[in-house]
Amino acid sequence: MRSDKKIEKGLEPWRFNAIYILLGLILVVYVIRLFSLQIINGKDYLAQSEENRLTGVSVSTTRGNIYDRNGTVLAQNVASFDVVITPAYLPTDPGTMEDVFRQLSELIDVPVTNGVINDTTVKYFTPCQTDFGIKEIYYIGDTNEPFSPVKVKCNVSQEIAMTIREKENEWQGVGVAVQQVRQYPTGNLTSEVVGFLGPITAEDEDYYVDRGFVAGTDKIGFAGTERELNDILMGKNGTRLIEVDNAGKEIRDVEPPVEAVPGNSVTLTIDSRLQSAARTALIAEIEYWNTYLGRIQSQNGVVIAMNPKTGEILAMVSYPNYENNRLERLIPEYYYNQLSQDPLKPMLNYAIAAEQPPGSVYKIVAAIGALNEKVVTPEQQLECPGTISVIQKFSPNDPGTPRLYYSYDREGHGICDFLKGFRLSDDVYFYKIGGGFNEEVPGTGLGADRLAEYAKALGFDRYTGIELPGEVQGLIPDPTWKRIYRAENWSTGDTYITTIGQGYVLATPLQVLQSFAILANDGKYMQPTIIKDVLDSQGNVIKPFEPTLVWDITKDPLINELDDNNKPTGTKYTVEPWVVDKVKEAMRLVVVDGTATKAFPNEEIPSAGKTGTAEYCDNVAQLKDLCKPENWPTHSWYVGYAPYDDPEIAVVAFVYNGGEGASVAAPIVGKVLEAYFELKAIDSASGSNSTSTTLP
Repeated sequence: MRSDKKIEKGLEPWRFNAIYILLGLILVVYVIRLFSLQIINGKDYLAQSEENRLTGVSVSTTRGNIYDRNGTVLAQNVASFDVVITPAYLPTDPGTMEDVFRQLSELIDVPVTNGVINDTTVKYFTPCQTDFGIKEIYYIGDTNEPFSPVKVKCNVSQEIAMTIREKENEWQGVGVAVQQVRQYPTGNLTSEVVGFLGPITAEDEDYYVDRGFVAGTDKIGFAGTERELNDILMGKNGTRLIEVDNAGKEIRDVEPPVEAVPGNSVTLTIDSRLQSAARTALIAEIEYWNTYLGRIQSQNGVVIAMNPKTGEILAMVSYPNYENNRLERLIPEYYYNQLSQDPLKPMLNYAIAAEQPPGSVYKIVAAIGALNEKVVTPEQQLECPGTISVIQKFSPNDPGTPRLYYSYDREGHGICDFLKGFRLSDDVYFYKIGGGFNEEVPGTGLGADRLAEYAKALGFDRYTGIELPGEVQGLIPDPTWKRIYRAENWSTGDTYITTIGQGYVLATPLQVLQSFAILANDGKYMQPTIIKDVLDSQGNVIKPFEPTLVWDITKDPLINELDDNNKPTGTKYTVEPWVVDKVKEAMRLVVVDGTATKAFPNEEIPSAGKTGTAEYCDNVAQLKDLCKPENWPTHSWYVGYAPYDDPEIAVVAFVYNGGEGASVAAPIVGKVLEAYFELKAIDSASGSNSTSTTLP
């Protein structure tokens, strides 16, 4: 009875009411939530659902090839085979999966298990650059995206790839992914020009991602033409919008795919045969002198060959350089560090990115300027002793102090007219015409400011605009520059040493070559270029080469007229054609009866040129204690062109710490000229026209 009363008491009506009220409140909250989800925020949640269900996939494009002027491949795409596993498709039976892993391990030489899985190792896991075993790689892939292939080993042989494909039915979930990697058939023969690829950097990520490329997957040019012509070569990725399930498995294409647009290819002006001859000549000369002297005298240098009539670069050697095939797939940290820390800087293209004192090859500037300004006449004779003494003044009121200036030949050359002073590269002759000397050359001679005017007209102190990254401007100093950057006044001695390409004067080998090419081409400055043609993906020329005239110093008024205070008057004038002809005549005499005669004893094709031996004292020389008073180390220069009467090729050779230009650089140029005309004869006999290009 007592228990019955308890039951009756538990069923009192007010308790039922409380339960009903509670259930009603829950129902109201549920209805409100449904209203919020479906009515108020329904569109937002639907959009989020669609985003989770739909994903964009990038379809890789094909990068264009790079060829030399004869069609030789310098850069191309080749197939690379990667072994991959797709975790979701592997056998579900643990024993069968273990057996697949074991057989795969034996084939590709990757351990079944290796390494420790933790947050840190997973975070820094990079396919193709990991020590993880197959099981660990499987775990990472299965945890992240089970339906996405994960790479186990990269760049396996085609034989291994075929073996895996033959076992696809037996080894479910194991496959081969084929991707394109860059290959450089000519390797370090042309790496300073061609360059290499690398991953999209954090700095450039936004730019390329906005254009459909994928950071971490797609690559961009890191150096050379691969970098400078990247937008031409790279093409455009395609896209797919696909539907996936909640495990990431692809279900279908939601809309028609956007096809990838392949990159264009580029034919360079470089002749890889001449490039090889130039590189061989440079290295052979360096090694010869190192052996002859019994010590390491030189270790780096430059050779550039150009068609002066078109501006086409036929060869560009910067030694030492690097092997770009070692960077074809990824950039090994140890090799990159080795290159970066090498004091010879093999990744630097010295042809355009190294500013050096040009020495006596710069004398063409004073030669053109002094004749054009009537500072001297070609026939005028000046005394050329081994030394001269000048009262060094830094201001008009400065009483000055005497200072000796030396010629490279301390015995001097007697009496010199223009042709003799030039062919013998007499320093005293150029001191006098550049900065004046007593009654022989009254006043300040050509003067520092006018010297700078002619230097700029010949292409110094400006970027050439060649299609390569890293070009530097060089430096042509004048009194204003020295006051600003050295807080010192200009002296007569500054003008003297500037006239012979020393002091603060700096130029790249390409700038030096360009100045001579202008004279060889009768005053016409043709835009230097390494691009011959741009081709579409079918090999059709879509942008043919056209020579570009920058200016003509005999027709375009480039030289500023200066007043007595060396300020521009607003009037400009040209270089008279006879002046160019006279300097060309002098350059011919350098070879026939001058400083370069021994380097060209039996020339079959008449050439002209100029030697240069430039003193320097940079950080490297100071560390080696080479900078001795009045006995500084010297760079070796020579610039030449041929044939003299109708130039087809101009060549510059520069050897760092090489010594005399006549002994070291001139023979290199001689060998390159010889190779050029030998190749021309071969091409002529075969009916091709590779090395020379005529104006349209």
